[in-house]
Amino acid sequence: MFDNLSDKLDKAFHILKGHGKITEVNVADTLKEVRRALLDADVNFKIAKDFTSRVKDKAIGQDVLTTLQPGQLMVKLVKDELTELMGGDAAGVNLSGNPSVILMSGLQGSGKTTFSGKLANFLKTKKNKKPLLVACDIYRPAAINQLHVVGEQIGVEVYSEPDNKNAVSIAENAIKHAKANGFNVVIVDTAGRLAVDEEMMTEIANVHKAIQPQETLFVVDSMTGQDAVNTAKAFNDRLDFDGVVLTKLDGDTRGGAAISIKSVVNKPIKFIGTGEKMEAIDVFYPARMAERILGMGDVVSLVERAQEQYDEEEARKLQKKIAKNEFGFDDFLTQIQQVKKMGNMKDLVGMIPGAGKALKDVEIEDDAFKHIEAIIHSMTPAERTKPALLDAKRKLRIAKGSGTDIQQVNQLLKQFDQMSKMMKMMQGAGGKNLMRMMGGMKGMRP
Repeated sequence: MFDNLSDKLDKAFHILKGHGKITEVNVADTLKEVRRALLDADVNFKIAKDFTSRVKDKAIGQDVLTTLQPGQLMVKLVKDELTELMGGDAAGVNLSGNPSVILMSGLQGSGKTTFSGKLANFLKTKKNKKPLLVACDIYRPAAINQLHVVGEQIGVEVYSEPDNKNAVSIAENAIKHAKANGFNVVIVDTAGRLAVDEEMMTEIANVHKAIQPQETLFVVDSMTGQDAVNTAKAFNDRLDFDGVVLTKLDGDTRGGAAISIKSVVNKPIKFIGTGEKMEAIDVFYPARMAERILGMGDVVSLVERAQEQYDEEEARKLQKKIAKNEFGFDDFLTQIQQVKKMGNMKDLVGMIPGAGKALKDVEIEDDAFKHIEAIIHSMTPAERTKPALLDAKRKLRIAKGSGTDIQQVNQLLKQFDQMSKMMKMMQGAGGKNLMRMMGGMKGMRP
């Protein structure tokens, strides 16, 4: 995510390395490179120019703090300005209605229908809501079926009228259905349209007027960069939406849309899509995104994802097993499954400070655990419970059964042994056991 921009900003800050004071000369050189990096990221020229001017005004003549180097101080100034440029504080979704009505709008192919499902799943699992998905795309072939498939996947009901070609009446009837059946959130998925298509824009304006949604979201593909920003402005002039959703952010190496869009349309980015899975949705936090762009990681988001997979009862059972030296490969496999539920591996690595930079040339696949899982699944139940049983003959059988080699099996056993010893140490003096670690994590809220 934003790899190219992060690399270029990092190189820009190296200009200040070794200087004891930020001066007009060295800051100008640095900000020239920062502006160039932003333009390469497809940020609007005026926005990039104004951005660097504000940073320059704050930086000129500032003495370096006793614990900071000039480069570090410049990074902080850029981070603060990036945070403000992207919206400052996180903007929540308005769920005040009964039911709360959320209208989805956007271009064709922006990922609107998929995101509607992700949002429904998010509100169901994270906000304890009972959402209803509404199929108002009356033009695209199989659009209604697609939403039904998504709804079935996440266990959310979908309201549709396949023979009705009036989007306004479908939306109105869906809200009546929601009120009669206890749904407290209605997510209306509309047809994709072009801002220049007067007939289609009139239709969504009519839907908006008829159902009076508490929240109107504009969904845009972040990979289209400055085009996404221009389209958002055209839609906002007509629809006056409440917030932006950036999809496919996991594939965006530039970041121009995320950085520019708030400044252009003066509407906050509320959610981002970070993958294909229904769980791949995040609330947009400008400060956290600024830190990720600058290679600082995003520990708070990483901890929050870990908390979502944290089961207190399972942690107690695990603690007892570790204390009795009974931690086996079945338990290890369970931990791997929990990590996989947290999101795609490249995204997780990017949240660890410094890791994204250190591993920038390393391709991290979503199936990074496949060899480990294959090896463990090739073990017998007894071998998974008691790894000490694994002699040379058994290892050879496991390697053949898992499609790996004996070196990979030995490497896994070595890593498992080291991890078991480390977890055993966590049980030791000072009360720094697993339960206290996890308990501490639960307190780490933004």
